[in-house]
Amino acid sequence: MSLTTEFERLDLPLENAFTIARGTQETAENVVVRIEDDEGTVGVGGAAPSEHYGETADTVEALLPDLLSVVEDVGDPHQLDRVERRMRETVERNPAARCAVSIALHDLVCKRLGVPLYRYWGLDPTDSISTSYTIGIDDPETMREKTETAVERGYSTLKVKVGTDRDEEIVSTVRAAAPNATIRVDANEGWSPREAVRKIDALAEYDLEFVEQPVPAENSEGLKFVRDRSALPIAADESCITLADVPRIADRADIANLKLMKCGGLREATRMAHAAHAHGLEVMLGCMIESNASIAAAAHLAPRLDYADLDGSLLLGEDPYDGVPMPDGEIDLAAVDRAGTGARPE
Repeated sequence: MSLTTEFERLDLPLENAFTIARGTQETAENVVVRIEDDEGTVGVGGAAPSEHYGETADTVEALLPDLLSVVEDVGDPHQLDRVERRMRETVERNPAARCAVSIALHDLVCKRLGVPLYRYWGLDPTDSISTSYTIGIDDPETMREKTETAVERGYSTLKVKVGTDRDEEIVSTVRAAAPNATIRVDANEGWSPREAVRKIDALAEYDLEFVEQPVPAENSEGLKFVRDRSALPIAADESCITLADVPRIADRADIANLKLMKCGGLREATRMAHAAHAHGLEVMLGCMIESNASIAAAAHLAPRLDYADLDGSLLLGEDPYDGVPMPDGEIDLAAVDRAGTGARPE
């Protein structure tokens, strides 16, 4: 069998400027990979690199020729373990670049077999869950309007970005605009340990589900300090990047937040989910701001999750790819009527 490969860069406008504790984003740079077999079947995968983890669209484009040469050399898309092992040997870091290839290969394999990805994994689509919808940091009136719009669109779980000097005002504004919503907050490493404990005590009055990444990732002892004293469950995101991090956070968090773009692919994410559950952690799968070229694949992991934050494509002003239906935030795998991940050009 022979495989041919190609990739293209996408500059995707966001529906609204998106601000977190580290900065503001108005566009998302993604790179889409296509892998085609000799029967004309095409697998699609996407990379959504993050500068926070040392990647940009430029680095992804620079490394993909080497990664795709591994795919062409192996020649068999079903050799997923072999390909991913050789990609790690070729490029030690740069997980988003490797992830795009991983997704494209899984999409191609499932299309060749004629099954959706969740079925290839043996998962029950009725065990799927809902995704949260993220409200970025903004002025109170804009946050109120964004919250009301999200509720009108049917999203019942909201993730609110905090990590500022006005966090209680932010949360109270969102809670007032969405009195019946499930709300979780994400500080994106924005607090010191003692500040986190104080703020969590205050924010807990607004009936929050959990708090994500309260302190900087490098402050492992600080994360444990917060978790031991927190009035709310703690999710680790920036502190949980690869499989090796799972046991390190097991006594420092309640929830492991995995992301395909952090760990490098679907198989690694699956290993991390199993390891996290084995260590007594709940599992959330998050995302960057991504096209359905990658979000669609992540959605198929929903039956393995306790929480999902897969709204990356929902935050875009436009997406050239369709994906897994998410009516009112519900990840509807049972509605996937095509083989593969479900990603296809609009």
